[in-house]
Amino acid sequence: MTIRVLIADDHSVVRQGLRMFLAADSELEVIGEAADGGEALQLARSLKPDVVLMDLLMPVMDGVQAIGIIRRELPDTEVVAVTRVLEDTSVVEAICAGAIGYLLKDTEAHELRRAIRAAAAGQVQMSPQAAARLIREVAAPTQAPAALTERETDVLRQIAQGKSNKEIAHNLSIGEQTVKTHVARILDKLGVASRTQAALYAVRVGLVSAESQKPAG
Repeated sequence: MTIRVLIADDHSVVRQGLRMFLAADSELEVIGEAADGGEALQLARSLKPDVVLMDLLMPVMDGVQAIGIIRRELPDTEVVAVTRVLEDTSVVEAICAGAIGYLLKDTEAHELRRAIRAAAAGQVQMSPQAAARLIREVAAPTQAPAALTERETDVLRQIAQGKSNKEIAHNLSIGEQTVKTHVARILDKLGVASRTQAALYAVRVGLVSAESQKPAG
């Protein structure tokens, strides 16, 4: 099954490079390119990609704002934030807006392709170091989340361990669509916008340890 990708970056050289990297993988298809956040939002609405690679610093509308709107309007589209430096506070803002993960712009081509496939599968991947940093900086829910059912807790634990929807379905002996339903309910109950935030919450409350998460790349 082909994964449909939208590239959003205000530098044409970066877009061309990303397109070239992705063309080497027959499972990935670049269906559009955007030069700013506003164009990214318009194309996402019309093309409904599986994954958006979103630069964070762009004109018209920045990547963080675009991520938030895309995730609200297109919950089946996952967004991977792209940035130059891990320490940029906009990365944290992107995760809070709903990005499932983030990449540095110097990411190797094979790691980029693997991260896109993981995002399309609903797979949260964070290195222990990145997870620890994000746990400190991503705000906890402003109010006590609604109680999760036992099955929702099982699903959340699997998400925090970096499992894909398919892996969760297999491990819990349920269907993939059921997994997606549980994930939607978990995000709603926790009051968060992304699986990544849910995973960080699971670490924060002790459901899993940061070290147990599947490393990125």
